[in-house]
Amino acid sequence: MSSLEVHRQIVSLLQKPNPVILDIGCNDGTDTRRFLRLCPKAQLYCFEPDPRAAARFKKYMRLYLDKVRLFEIAISNRNGRIDFHPSNADGSAKEWDQSGSIRRPKNHLVEHDWVRFDRPISVETRKLDDWCSEANLNKIDFIWMDVQGAESDVIAGGRQTLSNTRFIYTEYSDHELYEGQLSLPAILDLLPSFELVTRYPRGVEGDVLLRNTSL
Repeated sequence: MSSLEVHRQIVSLLQKPNPVILDIGCNDGTDTRRFLRLCPKAQLYCFEPDPRAAARFKKYMRLYLDKVRLFEIAISNRNGRIDFHPSNADGSAKEWDQSGSIRRPKNHLVEHDWVRFDRPISVETRKLDDWCSEANLNKIDFIWMDVQGAESDVIAGGRQTLSNTRFIYTEYSDHELYEGQLSLPAILDLLPSFELVTRYPRGVEGDVLLRNTSL
């Protein structure tokens, strides 16, 4: 299934003209733009702590900035400041910023040895529950979560929010690409009210779409 087909599947499941969507780890807004094209009335809240990616988001999303809100913070299990490990590479991929994480790289250094990680930078971080409370968001239709091994941190700081979230799409890896990264079974154990809708495997890693059975 292509990336666009995944987005279409998700929008069809939401069955709303104006769903509330959180794009956590939005990078340059590629997925955000796809959701807007498929669902122009969606309410989109985007989060990106890497200043390079956030700058590209603003550039590429300049035609949509009246329809989305960007928050240059990391979502985790605490409020305050946190170390973020930005990614980089050599040659044609020297601007690679899609592997950065609040988790230290581990097997990523072997599995994807063309990617390197620069010195950590300090970024602002918030618990999802606290952010949603301040934003007066009580119901979330969909969360797109691309947080590079920090899935358990987002879940730990967002239990109330996730209990009121209809669908979650997240990456996973069973190879601990980042220190402390949970396997797919362990992620599912943290989300007992969610059932697996679709799995998109790529060897020992991939993506999953989950549905909250209590809503």
